[in-house]
Formats: sequence, structure tokens, C-alpha cells
Amino acid sequence: MDLVNFGLRLSRLRDAKGVSARDMSISIGKSPNYINKIERGKTRPSMDVFYAICKYLGISQQDFFEEENNTPKRYSEYVADLMLLDDTTQTHVTGIVKELGRNR
Repeated sequence: MDLVNFGLRLSRLRDAKGVSARDMSISIGKSPNYINKIERGKTRPSMDVFYAICKYLGISQQDFFEEENNTPKRYSEYVADLMLLDDTTQTHVTGIVKELGRNR
């Protein structure tokens, strides 16, 4: 993922969380314009800061790079909830989800 797409992904995930770039920057211990610089493709965070960003967003590092998933936190919550169900119920839920997907 190049700098521009990295910044766009961060911007989308931050917007989905409903926080400003300034508030996020300060919350992860950086200068007020730090996240804005990343989102504009001017800089890339260190690994430590990337981990802090993901933690702040409530997502895994893998989730960050799955660009087709616009709601990674919600997706992770669905999977965790699904794993609590027995096999038969998981099969039924999967059938319902597939049917809903066909009806879009």
C-alpha cells in the first residue's frame, strides 16, 4: 500500500470512528497535525505508532490493510459473536447471511 492509499484508508477508518484527525493525533501522543500529515500522504508512521493507531481504532493490523472491509471493528465483533454459537446455529446464521446478500 502506497502513502496515498495508506492515508486514505486511515482517513476512512478514523471518520468511521467519528473522531477528528487532531483528537486522534493527541490521543496517540503525537503533535496535533500528525494524523493529518499521514492522511495527506506526507509521512508514514513508525511501526510503534502504527500499532498505536490500530489500537486506538480498535482494529488489528491485518484489518487495516483489508481495504474492501469498510467496517473492520464491526466485522470482528460479528465473527466473535458467531464463534459463541454452536455449529448448527452457525450454519443457520450463515444461510441467513447468504440469503440477505442475494437480496441486495
